[in-house]
Amino acid sequence: MARPDRPVAGIEERRLLAIGLVLVGYFLFAITDSFAKWLSQSGIPTIEVVAVRYAGQLLLISVLLIPKQGATVLRTKSLGLEILRGLCLLGSTLGNFFALTYLPLTITASINFTMPFVLCALSVPLLGEVVGWRRWLAICVGFIGVLIIVRPGTEAFSPAVFFSLVGVVFSAFYFLLTRRLAGVDAPGTQQFYAGLVATLCVLPFAIGGWIWPGGWDGWFSFAMIGLAALIGHQFVTIAHRYAPASVLAPFNYSLIVYLTISSWLVFNQPPDASIFIGAPIVIGSGLYIWLRERQLAANKEHLAEPRLRSDVGPMPVEDATQKP
Repeated sequence: MARPDRPVAGIEERRLLAIGLVLVGYFLFAITDSFAKWLSQSGIPTIEVVAVRYAGQLLLISVLLIPKQGATVLRTKSLGLEILRGLCLLGSTLGNFFALTYLPLTITASINFTMPFVLCALSVPLLGEVVGWRRWLAICVGFIGVLIIVRPGTEAFSPAVFFSLVGVVFSAFYFLLTRRLAGVDAPGTQQFYAGLVATLCVLPFAIGGWIWPGGWDGWFSFAMIGLAALIGHQFVTIAHRYAPASVLAPFNYSLIVYLTISSWLVFNQPPDASIFIGAPIVIGSGLYIWLRERQLAANKEHLAEPRLRSDVGPMPVEDATQKP
């Protein structure tokens, strides 16, 4: 019998805990990407890898939470947002996993760090905000760093980078929706619907050409890819309840450290000179956007204070990008 609805924990300010959760979460994302690349290189179709990743998540959530919480796990206050969030996460995974099949982990990680630029640009049409010239300049500089990494027009260029860029766009929408759902639905509910939506969308396309792993390493990867992804997303989802995305954004860059180590030690693909030149440009541009948004948000709060104490008219406030 289902238990009564449990109140969803609201948003709190525990930033150190949130930072620790994000660092561990991105380490688990690096493990997920490494297993995905390992499976793809061993001959498992990418669409099957995606299906295993989400079916594993759905199975684990169902086994761990439904016996304890019953139908409470299925109850959502915003079904539309949960479905949309699940589709965005699926799009991000599809783009990333297809890119991993052809690109080193270091390149996909570097391209993933264009997400702050995408988030900033999306704030114009989605949130109706004005992005100042400084941040547009940072976006342009960041994409110059991406061009250095992918080297279009040379033999080193691979069209697979477009898979990675598509994944970044979906990932940006996913994080916007994750923040929007923080304090609305429980983390377990969010992960259940993410796994359910993706599994229902992908599994029909994967069954026809299904290939079972041939050795213990493949079976181990099968088991771990869903587990690592589930725990990683659970940690990141909980972290967004304890701190805003603008605080957590700089710590996303820990992923490139994890993936560089994995690329070098596991796949014997050390970073080349383009990574050492382009990645710092991308990361530096993303950090500048983050710092600029924090500064503008602080200025907005400071200038708004007199209006709380008197009936004075509107005061001019410089543009600020506020992520939900």
